Amino acid sequence: MNYWIEKTLVDGRTDRIQGERALGKALWSPQKDKRGGDIYKNMRKVDVGDIVFHFIDNKEIAGVSVVKEKAIKTSGLSGTPWDRAAYLIALRDYSELNPKINRDELLNYSNKSILTEVAQVSEVFYTRTLSLRQGAYLTPCPPKLVTLISSIYKTKFNKDLPHVNSNNMIEFSHEIQNISSLSSFHDDLSNAGLQYLKKLITRFIASLLTKPFVLLTGLSGSGKTKLAQAFAQWICEDESQYKLIPVGADWTNREPLLGYPNALNPEEYIKPESGVLDLIIHAKDYPSLPHFLILDEMNLSIVERYFADFLSVMESKKEIPLYPKGSVNNGVPASLGIPENLFIIGTVNIDETTNMFSPKVLDRANTIEFRVTSQEMQAFLNSASEIDIEALNGKGAASAYSFLKMAANKSSYPADIDLIKETLIQFFDELKKTGAEFGYRSAVEILRLIHHLSVLDNSLTTNEKMDIAIMQKLLPKLHGSRRKICPILETLGGFCLEENGNIVKDVFEKADFDFGAHEVLYPLSLEKITRMYRGAVENGFASFAEA
Repeated sequence: MNYWIEKTLVDGRTDRIQGERALGKALWSPQKDKRGGDIYKNMRKVDVGDIVFHFIDNKEIAGVSVVKEKAIKTSGLSGTPWDRAAYLIALRDYSELNPKINRDELLNYSNKSILTEVAQVSEVFYTRTLSLRQGAYLTPCPPKLVTLISSIYKTKFNKDLPHVNSNNMIEFSHEIQNISSLSSFHDDLSNAGLQYLKKLITRFIASLLTKPFVLLTGLSGSGKTKLAQAFAQWICEDESQYKLIPVGADWTNREPLLGYPNALNPEEYIKPESGVLDLIIHAKDYPSLPHFLILDEMNLSIVERYFADFLSVMESKKEIPLYPKGSVNNGVPASLGIPENLFIIGTVNIDETTNMFSPKVLDRANTIEFRVTSQEMQAFLNSASEIDIEALNGKGAASAYSFLKMAANKSSYPADIDLIKETLIQFFDELKKTGAEFGYRSAVEILRLIHHLSVLDNSLTTNEKMDIAIMQKLLPKLHGSRRKICPILETLGGFCLEENGNIVKDVFEKADFDFGAHEVLYPLSLEKITRMYRGAVENGFASFAEA
């Protein structure tokens, strides 16, 4: 069974008001347009039992009906614009909607990311700007669009749409129903004594959905490890789905993560004591469950020495060879891929004992910086309570299915694409001057991140989402001497304001500058750029990661 949308004019058309071709009694159209184009081909695809939504007079979905018979060839009607050879499809069981679904309730900004995603995979009756397509008389209504229409009707009127079987609302219905459940993670954190800004939680979950490799950096003791641990415990059913591994300063190869063949006994493979190999195998065996590898203090050792194989297969999707095939027989596979349901979270602190990340690592991750404002510290001191992280165990396990489905959605076409592209090009041109420009992979991941941010919190503005993307995907690669980096920071800082003024005097050198002022387009990014500029002036060098 398929769903269709008939976009038709009824007002003033006698043939659609009465008779065998009236609304809800039949679909009918010419076989060709006036130029001979086959734009009505979908009429031939309609089958008995299909469901049709009737969008009338360019303003509302007025009813739903069921297809009674396949299309037959017939003649048009004289006195109408369709007075030539025609298709006719008989319908039955027309149900008029009362109340009707207005056009603006469906084709609006809050639904734009979903509508855009649908339009990427199917012919639709609307355009990229959510106006109506000319000539789109009958178009498919994919499951996601059916679910969206159904959810609008159910939410607004507390009714089910006629003829639409709620049991057929497949994967996307789970996504819609469980977004609120993912959002409840913030409330569960608070109840467990852990305090984080809701926007930070949204960034964290959206980053995991965008790419299963996230770096948490920033102030020591600001809750980086606790957040990673809390989310894993919240969404997982039990401890077999996650590992918290402290990285050792002596990690010089992959053995602490993947183990090694026993040189004294060639038939044996030594698994690492960390349990990482077992976690990867478990994730591969249980693809419907999310798994989490949390690498604490990830930069205590040089990351590329022990993590290079992971970085490589993240992109190639190939497998990591563990030993020559056929030489070992103790339950360890000869090679191992990184399953799509394994999410890797690294925590990072910067001091004299740690190592910096290379651009290769930063380019493959979403990097989230943790900072604590005076207001946040005041709120913490006023309401500090004992942390009960065990209270989170399994509370969000029902959201695991939705989480994995959302992560598998590779949509990279957010609703506000034009403004986003313009901003990205501005930053690309400037970052290129320092050799820190981004490639195609980063561009796609930025668009994907913005999509997931839109889905998780449709109240975020385009500028807020762009600010997050700049902060997490573009700025982390910036580093260099004062002479090299300060001119770039000045230009990038100017991009963050509505009007370019004297960025150095008005912002960078002004200790009490208000980053929340209305003229600031990207407050997160501007505040970070300012700190980097001041660091470069004071120390002669600056990088994104700081103590």
